[in-house]
Amino acid sequence: MRAPTALHALNPLDGRRLVCPYCYSGFTERLIRFRCTGRPGPGGRVCAPVEDTAVRTHLGRRELLPPVFGADGRRALAVCPECSSTTGKQVCATCHAQLPVNFGRTRSRLIALVGARDAGKTVFMTVLIHELMNRVGARFGASVGGSDDHTRHRFRADYETPLYEEERLLGATRRTGTTREPLVFRFTAPRRGLTGRRPRHTLLSFFDTAGEDLTSEESVEANLRYLNNADGVILLLDPLQMEGARRLAPAGTRMPAPGRNAGRPLDMLGRVTDLLLKRPGAAGRLIRVPMAVCLTKIDALHGQLDAGSPLHRPQPGEPFFDDSDSQDVHAQVQQLLHRWDGGGIDGHVRNHYRNARYFGVSALGCAPDDGNRVRGGVRPYRVADPFLWMLGEFGVVPSREGP
Repeated sequence: MRAPTALHALNPLDGRRLVCPYCYSGFTERLIRFRCTGRPGPGGRVCAPVEDTAVRTHLGRRELLPPVFGADGRRALAVCPECSSTTGKQVCATCHAQLPVNFGRTRSRLIALVGARDAGKTVFMTVLIHELMNRVGARFGASVGGSDDHTRHRFRADYETPLYEEERLLGATRRTGTTREPLVFRFTAPRRGLTGRRPRHTLLSFFDTAGEDLTSEESVEANLRYLNNADGVILLLDPLQMEGARRLAPAGTRMPAPGRNAGRPLDMLGRVTDLLLKRPGAAGRLIRVPMAVCLTKIDALHGQLDAGSPLHRPQPGEPFFDDSDSQDVHAQVQQLLHRWDGGGIDGHVRNHYRNARYFGVSALGCAPDDGNRVRGGVRPYRVADPFLWMLGEFGVVPSREGP
């Protein structure tokens, strides 16, 4: 049975529109599909596993799985038409990824992480998630974990272990002919209501693009669906790709590889903006999607900061997002952009975005050695700030002026 088309999936008569956290396709709850359990039905019949072409095409996975069938996705259970077994495995109408528990009743926040090659996206994402699971989670009394076994195993084996246990720098995200699978996590924080203390669940989907995927208008089209449905965008810009900052960097600083003009910060920002302007209702208006513009590797340029710079402060530790501290950092980074020949970036942001904030971050806290080893361990600086700002904008965590 063919998967529903995007046009069919958005039929308003079918109910509220949902967005898959794995492929970012839109559909409605009625059109959620089911995967057979693969166990014998009441008559002893068993559905044999087959290669799911939707999983292979959209997620890049080659797996033999029980078949998918259509049923009323508003119900928690469905009966397989082939073997008559009952299943509760709900899957996306497009990519056939198994949907998180209570999908459709848990708020999803899809966050696109974009940036040029060498901007440090993969390392940033790994450190951010590790911080959410540990220090930031403790700060907000929240728990963060993978929403499915595949995410849990993949994050641990491919991201966290190499960086935190082996102290080895992660390789650049490889460009492939298929869509890469996002990492999907559940952020659970306590919420007090009239009936007492209750958990509040938010699904967080992180998509890490390859640098080459955003270096031309043609290659960026593959990421249109992700940016078109993203609730927020974290754009990572390497200040060492700005001529003004390169001239001020201390001797011996590791510089981005030369000859990659397509990855220049302003060009990268312009391509992201072009895609966001294609969203419905965006024409003639400032872009409403929250945009966190982050200067990475800020540790390499600490010597250029004034003694009283807010970028010398530690990350706030109170159980709320400190907006006054963030505004101070925003103003400082805005000044640095103009000082480092990045004034065009600031002008572009002010003329295109309604809700943008600047951040200065360092995922590692220091440069890796010549062998790409992180000697002394990861010492992140303000990595969680852009993400917490977005959660504050979404109302997931409290946000207020600090003392």
